[in-house]
Amino acid sequence: MPTQSTSKQLWRDVQVFDGLVQLSEAMTVLVEDGRIAGLWPAREFNEARAEGAACAGRGGVLTPGLVDCHTHLVYAGNRAGEFEQRLEGVSYEEIARAGGGILSSVRATRAASEDELIAASLPRLDALLADGVTTVEIKSGYGLTVADELKMLRVARRLGELRPVRVITTLLGAHALPPEYAGRADDYVSLVCDEMIPAAAAEGLADAVDVFCEGIGFSPAQCERIYQAAKAHGLAIKAHAEQLSNLGGSALAARYGALSADHIEYLDEAGVRAMAEAGTVAVLLPGAFHVLRETQLPPIELLRQYGVPMAVASDANPGTSPICMPTLMANLACTLFRLTPREALSGMTAQAARALGRLDLGRIEVGAPADLCLWDIQQPAELAYAVQAGRLRQRVFNGEVVYAR
Repeated sequence: MPTQSTSKQLWRDVQVFDGLVQLSEAMTVLVEDGRIAGLWPAREFNEARAEGAACAGRGGVLTPGLVDCHTHLVYAGNRAGEFEQRLEGVSYEEIARAGGGILSSVRATRAASEDELIAASLPRLDALLADGVTTVEIKSGYGLTVADELKMLRVARRLGELRPVRVITTLLGAHALPPEYAGRADDYVSLVCDEMIPAAAAEGLADAVDVFCEGIGFSPAQCERIYQAAKAHGLAIKAHAEQLSNLGGSALAARYGALSADHIEYLDEAGVRAMAEAGTVAVLLPGAFHVLRETQLPPIELLRQYGVPMAVASDANPGTSPICMPTLMANLACTLFRLTPREALSGMTAQAARALGRLDLGRIEVGAPADLCLWDIQQPAELAYAVQAGRLRQRVFNGEVVYAR
C-alpha cells in the first residue's frame, strides 16, 4: 500500500459531491499529508492559503472514493452453469438444496491455495478500482472450515497490500451449512462460535462477523449465538437478512447493534423501525436482485420514512452478482429500486462507509482521509444515469494519485 503523501495538492474548479450532497458551486480542494486540508468556493480561494501546493486537477466532478461495503471477491471457480439453470426455470433455492450454489464455490475454494486465490481475485479487485473504489469490504464464507475461512481472510488482507485500496474483512463462516455437517447445523454453529471466531480474532484477520439468516442458511436463534460470540471477541456485526423471506433477521441484528443488514427485500415495518432505532444501515444489493430476476422490492419508502441510512454495494460474488462495476449498481439502484441519483451516490460513499463503521471515510470534508475520485462528467448524477466505463480521470488514495488518465 502506498505511503501517505506529504505534498500539498490542489484540485481546482471542480464540482464537489461531498458524500451526502452536491455543493452548489465550483470548489477548490486542498490535500496535505494524506488528508483534506481545505475546501473553498473557487471564487473565494486565496493562493496564500495553499502556498507551495501543486495543481493536481482542474474541472470535472470530484467525489469521495467509492466504498463497496459488501463483496465476496475471494473465491475460486465460477457458477456460469447455474446461471443457465436459473434461466431454464430452476430456482436459486432449488440449486442450493441440490448441493450447488454457495457449496459449489466452497468446493473450488477449499481446493485452491492462497496464491491461487490471489491470482483469481486480483482481476476482480482491479475492476472495482478502475470504477473508482478506494475502500472495499471482502467477506469469507466459501471455506466453511476454520482453516479455509482463515485462508480466505488472509488472502483478503494480502489484496490490500498488493493494491492501493483499503480492505475491510468480514468473517462469514455462517454462510451455508457445509456438507460434512448435514443435519447438524447446531454443531456447525458451535464450531463457528467456539473455534472460528476466536481464531480470526486472535490473528487479527476479521473486522466484523456476518451471518446468512435465511431458511437455506441459519435460523435467528443460531445467528444470535454467533452474534454473542462476535461481541465477546470485540468484533462488529453484520447480517445477510430478509433476502428470500422474512425471518426477523434484520431486527435481531439491530438488537445486537449491527452495522448493517444487507439485501432486506422482505424487510417489514417492524424491522425497519428496529434498524432506525439502532442506527443500522440498510445495504441494498441491486446486482443480486437483477441477476436473480427478483420481484420483491426492498421497502425504500419505509426506509426513507424512518430515516434508515441506505448504502448500495456490488455484492460481487460468483453466483448471484458476478458484477464488478459499482457505478452500474448506482444505475440499478435508481432504475430498479427508485433511489434518486443523490441517494445512490451517497449510498456508495458516506452511507457505505457508515455500514463498515468507518465514519471518517466516504466524505469530502476537512480532516477526512483524502480518498477521492475525479470524473470526466458534468454533474454527479451522471454516475447513476449512464452505464459507461472510462469516465474516471483520477483515483486518489490516502492523498496519492494512484491512477491518472
